Amino acid sequence: MANYPNVQLHIDGEWRDSRSGRKLEVLNPASEEIIGTVAHAEKVDLDEALAAAERGFATWRKVAAFERSKIMRKAADLLRSRADAIAPLMTQEQGKPLPEAKMEVLAGADVIDWFAEETRRAYGRVIPARAEGVYQLSLREPVGPVAAFTPWNFPINQVVRKLSAALSTGCSIIVKAPEETPASPAELIRCFVDAGVPKGVIGLVYGVPSEISSYLIPHPVIRKVTFTGSTPVGKMLAAMAGQHMKRATMELGGHAPAIVFDDADVTKAAKTLAAAKFRNAGQVCVSPTRFLIQERSFDQFMETFVTAAKAVKVGDGMVEGTTMGPLANDRRIPAIEALVQDAQQRGAKLHTGGKRIGNKGYFYEPTVMSDLPLDSRAMNEEPFGPLALVNRFSDLDEVVTESNRLPFGLAAYAFTGSATTAQAVGARVETGMMTINHLGLALPEVPFGGVKDSGYGSEGGSEAIEAYLVTKFVTQAGL
Repeated sequence: MANYPNVQLHIDGEWRDSRSGRKLEVLNPASEEIIGTVAHAEKVDLDEALAAAERGFATWRKVAAFERSKIMRKAADLLRSRADAIAPLMTQEQGKPLPEAKMEVLAGADVIDWFAEETRRAYGRVIPARAEGVYQLSLREPVGPVAAFTPWNFPINQVVRKLSAALSTGCSIIVKAPEETPASPAELIRCFVDAGVPKGVIGLVYGVPSEISSYLIPHPVIRKVTFTGSTPVGKMLAAMAGQHMKRATMELGGHAPAIVFDDADVTKAAKTLAAAKFRNAGQVCVSPTRFLIQERSFDQFMETFVTAAKAVKVGDGMVEGTTMGPLANDRRIPAIEALVQDAQQRGAKLHTGGKRIGNKGYFYEPTVMSDLPLDSRAMNEEPFGPLALVNRFSDLDEVVTESNRLPFGLAAYAFTGSATTAQAVGARVETGMMTINHLGLALPEVPFGGVKDSGYGSEGGSEAIEAYLVTKFVTQAGL
């Protein structure tokens, strides 16, 4: 097992503790033991980070895109080379199985490579003029220093998208990474620093999230805000950004419908969706949560899905063979218990799971429930855990209505053997992302973002850099 570090802040090119020396404890969710500490930033640290970000932006924006790209590619190579050392840190602090943690680290390197290429292709354009001798140019410039706020469920994945988009466009960035999972994002940022990103360009802070966000977002140095997390918190931060005319990208909660039609390969759909559901213990913003199964296929789906749920091996992510680790913190256990209890009281059927495992570590059984009334809490609140909710539907109109009933619109899944049905469900379900007959979300080269209360803006594909760029129009006539 890798030795877990005492994680420091990174401000103005220096790894250091906070000026006050205050620290927070980091727990292993599999054992509930303290494994390390993380430096707690306060106002004096934030002021230094802001001043450094302002200086760093002035430096970084002048670095040619071609050179920025080379530095980023070097950071990606360093991240890959350190994957075996970083992955155990992530498993210890977050709980996910070690193979999943390593996969996240390696996927992060792919994200960096993607944005490294995008930085060389952030083109402006020449607009044909109406008069001879006039040039009309549309230029794209970096928006300025960025404040990024990231959650604990994917400690590297959630940081690397924001960090790479900012650096690729010439912005500096202050990352407020999660206090519960601080070591792996710190090692990600170390790769960029070691690759040659100038001091001041990247800041890393930890502390009380509400205190840091309420100080950074209104600050005149910050020109853009990006946040991944819950819808209620996202709305507060978006409102704060709006008050100060700051650009914002919001990747918020979801409650993804997973639709299986009678004409689908039902067994394959059930196995595929079970793998997606229990990945990272269901603590995934795009996790399928409302499983909507056409009536004739319901029993077949349930038999395969419940069997897959029972086969999940829950345990310490550092132990070989574990396929699902603990929930990430003590808050998640009572949250899931409350949803299950409420659903049962309203008549839902419990097919497997429904209980905490043991009394040490935040382990919870993979849980499958069916026939939930629509007014149950679980059918309206994002579960964010290993809880699958399975209901029946009769026809396309009914399932589209249920899919669109909630204010969320992040991800959706569908399985069908009909091209006509696939086209209809893709067009009619209100979602930022739809994957049909396979799991095709979250690749670096494809858009990633939601609609409605699930946020706005994209963190993937060529669209991801748009929010970090401003357009300047320059027109010039000959002397």
